[in-house]
Parts: sequence; structure tokens; C-alpha cells
Amino acid sequence: MIPSMNVLRQYELLKDEIDKAVINVLHSGQYIMGQEVTFFEEQFAKYCGVRYAVSVANGTDALEIALKSCGVKPRDEVITSAMSFFSTAEAIAEVGAVPIFVDCTKDTYLIDSSKIEEKITDRTRAVIPVHLYGQCADMDKINEIAEKHCLNVIEDTAQAAGAQYKGRKAGSMGDAGCISFFPTKNLGAAGDGGMILTNDESIFRQAMAYRVHGSGMNGYYTYGKRIGTDVLEESIDFHGNLPKYYNFVTGKNSRLDEIQAAILNVKLPHLDTWNARRREIAAKYDEGIVNPAVRKPYIADHNIPIYYVYVIVTEKRDELRRYLYDNGVASGVYFPVPLHLQKAFEELGYQKGDMPNAELIAEKSLVLPMFPELTQSEIHTIIDVINSWCEN
Repeated sequence: MIPSMNVLRQYELLKDEIDKAVINVLHSGQYIMGQEVTFFEEQFAKYCGVRYAVSVANGTDALEIALKSCGVKPRDEVITSAMSFFSTAEAIAEVGAVPIFVDCTKDTYLIDSSKIEEKITDRTRAVIPVHLYGQCADMDKINEIAEKHCLNVIEDTAQAAGAQYKGRKAGSMGDAGCISFFPTKNLGAAGDGGMILTNDESIFRQAMAYRVHGSGMNGYYTYGKRIGTDVLEESIDFHGNLPKYYNFVTGKNSRLDEIQAAILNVKLPHLDTWNARRREIAAKYDEGIVNPAVRKPYIADHNIPIYYVYVIVTEKRDELRRYLYDNGVASGVYFPVPLHLQKAFEELGYQKGDMPNAELIAEKSLVLPMFPELTQSEIHTIIDVINSWCEN
């Protein structure tokens, strides 16, 4: 069976380097917030072209902490796409805010920026565009709307590390950008991990506090400049005790593990090469798939995607999925239920038909195998199977 994703092949290519990095951490005795974490934060911030990077335990925590650091409070409203993984809206709900959903476009499946402004109310505080499937949302238009209405923009970049929009890296264009390092992501750890990117010192300082229980760790301890407090811990007398025992806001225990950071430090220099290989595979799919019943991905001219997944759309999605499986090709659905129809949000009152494009993608889309280590033979097999289904 050709897998839809395979993390083991990548590990085998870098096994010696990764094993050495992990063993070095174990020998160091520094397992939390050590030099590997610090180095990765510095290098990833540089890679993405931002001033600050705050590592956290996972991508969902990154979104939640970013929302809090931007001042989003209970009963506020946050606008986001109806087509995304559940964590996008879950993070909004976890800070007590209300997710307000916008349909995606028919072609890119990204949030439809032309429909955002009509959803803004006096309770709206932020917009979370999702760079879905490895392609950036329409950030110029989204930022323009946000500036007009004094809203924060938090990029959900979980599926798009390294993707570019008009020459700028995903995660660098809003007030904050949130990354996931889940193992199957295009930059994946051997467990959970996440990152908050920002150029705003106030957001940076608040995120640093929120990730360690709202304490005085790392020289930052309170809400920061945004509400008028700008005091470094050095000016506070901790009476010889550790700053971590002094808590100024209610935060989280959300830290990137030192071992995961060490693995990510090994992988980061390869990210651009891996992303380029994903584009090569996508180009082969684009050229080779001639099945008239299959719609291939559309990429906006201003985007350089990283193809976290390669999404096709067909009326007979489930039939094609069975056919692929019967012929040794795995596939997946990203995502079978749009956010506005999830059971968890039924109290918001959305109905089937409210977001027709997101609902169509949920019902008709399928992702093909996509990871840099796919062989040429596997790629040709996948293409041949899809085309033979057309003939069938």
C-alpha cells in the first residue's frame, strides 16, 4: 500500500543526525527550555522573517496563547474559515470567545476575504485566516479589512510552514502566526510541538508568560505594554526565589520539549528542499492526471505553496477512494465536516447550506499521497490508478 503520508522514511534519511541530537539532549540533563529550544526559536524566527518566535507544546496551544496575547477575551468574536481542522475554532472557544465562520472560495478553498467584512460586529476582535493545504490566504485584503476595523490578524499556519505570499513567509504577515510541528506536517517533530511568530514585542512578551503558567519566567511576566504595564522581572524583588513561582496571569503549561526542538533543529535546514520536492510531486500530478472527473488544485498567482496535501475534488469521492484502496493507494479526507456543522458548535445555530463551498469540499474532496520521499514509481502508480478509474 502506498501511504498517504510516511514519517518513517524521512527519519531513516536523517537517522544518524537525529539520534545523535536526541542522545546529546539526554546526556545534557537539560530537558525543558534548554539551548535546543532557544536555538530553534532563533533560527525559525530568522527563517520566517520575524523578530520573535515563542515555542509551545502544540499548534492548538499556539493559537490559544496568541489569541490571549492579542487581548481576545470571553464573549469577543473571532472570524475564521469554515473549512479548517477543528483546532482553529477550538482555540477561539477555549479563550471564551465565539467563532464566527466565513465560507471558503470555490477555487483555493481558503477563507473568502470578500465575505469577512459583512461578519464584523462591535464584538469582533480578531480574524484567523487559515493557510489551508499549504497555500496562503489573501493576506493583503485581510490585513486591509483588519486595519480598517482595528482587528488583530492571527495566521493559522499549521499546514504551511515555508509557504510564501508575494515573497513573504506564512506566519509573518499578521499580528501573530501559529505553526504546528505535528509529525506529519511538512516540518514535523517526533511528537507534538508548536510556535507563535510575531513582530510585536507586546504579543511576544505576553506569549512568553502565558506558556509558563503566567509566571515571571524568561524575563517577562505580565500583560505587557498593551494594558500599560511594562516591567521586567529584574525590577521585582523575588526574595531569592525562582521567578516561576510568581504568577501574574492565568497561563498554561505549554512548552516545546527539548528533544523535539533538537529534532527540529536537524530538520529545519532541509525544509526548503522538502517543500520544493512537494511542488515537484504536485507538478507531476498536475501533468499526469487527465481524469475528466477529477478537479485538481488551483494555486493563486501570488502564492508559492508547499502542498501539505494535494487535494482533488470529484463527485464520486467515496467511489474513487475505494478504488484507490483496492489498487494499493491510500488517501484521506481533509476535512469531512466543515466547522460550522460540527456538533460542538451546534448552539451557534448554523445550518447545512450556510457555507456551500466548504460543504462541497467536505463532501467531494480527497487528498492523494504527498510527502517528499515518494518514489517516482509510486507517483506514476498513483497517477495511473486515478486515470484507469476514469476509464473504468
